[in-house]
Amino acid sequence: AMFFNFGINNKTVKELRMGRGYTVKELAEKLKVGTSLISKVDGYKLKNVPEPLKSRLLPILRGDEDSKVPW
Repeated sequence: AMFFNFGINNKTVKELRMGRGYTVKELAEKLKVGTSLISKVDGYKLKNVPEPLKSRLLPILRGDEDSKVPW
């Protein structure tokens, strides 16, 4: 699985967030964290985001829930 994360880890949170169409506020609400926290890491490459935030961001920014079929 690490292989698939290689490209995503070198992108910034902002690039990934915008690619999924989330505002800072929407992403913060999805993660149930403050917008200031997301703003703080927005310019970081994903691989540089500290845990446990990184583990929580990854599935959302990777779009894991998009592939879950709602039936």
